[in-house]
Amino acid sequence: MSKLVKVSAGFILAGLASLLFTHENRAAAEGWSIALPSEGMVPVVEDMRMLHDRELSLTSKTLSSEDTAYKLVASKAKGNKDKAVPRHVVDNPSKTVTATGYTAGIESTGKEPGDELYGITFSGVEVKRDLYSTIAADPKVFPIGTVMFIPGYGYGVVADTGSAIKGNIIDLYFDTVDEVFNEWGKQKVEVYVLKEGDGTLTEEEFAALNNQ
Repeated sequence: MSKLVKVSAGFILAGLASLLFTHENRAAAEGWSIALPSEGMVPVVEDMRMLHDRELSLTSKTLSSEDTAYKLVASKAKGNKDKAVPRHVVDNPSKTVTATGYTAGIESTGKEPGDELYGITFSGVEVKRDLYSTIAADPKVFPIGTVMFIPGYGYGVVADTGSAIKGNIIDLYFDTVDEVFNEWGKQKVEVYVLKEGDGTLTEEEFAALNNQ
């Protein structure tokens, strides 16, 4: 009986060795890895291609939620309705304001293309819808040069003022009247102040924000 047990055990061990050898050959050919068992464990075979695909998927999801990606998509894209706030923004001071929209045209500024000051803000910076856009505010509340994040609009830099922009009201620049009405209108929104301005803003400072 003991001889039979020994012979059976020998066949089982030989079979396991053959199985592992087969998997090793397959692993070498197909890019698998074999994790040899520790005491009390069974062999585990993982397809590294599946892990690689899973890693790529997770990386893609991570990148899509990164602040940089958010800035490029949420701040610059037209018609953005996403009011998510990036992680690096939420801990900054915030204030609830009424936000309207304006253009450089006669309907907002009384100026027309060809006028000497057409498209020029109070700070002297030219209006722009970009990663960081020019906006108007009451300088007693938000001094010129203040940088803020407006959910649903993106990053704004206070460059302008307006006779109707008093108190907790801000005016967001858009390129066209259609964009003002279709993308924004008039909304109450909580804005996040990233940097308080010192009352001035130059073209160089504004360009540096958009080129960072």
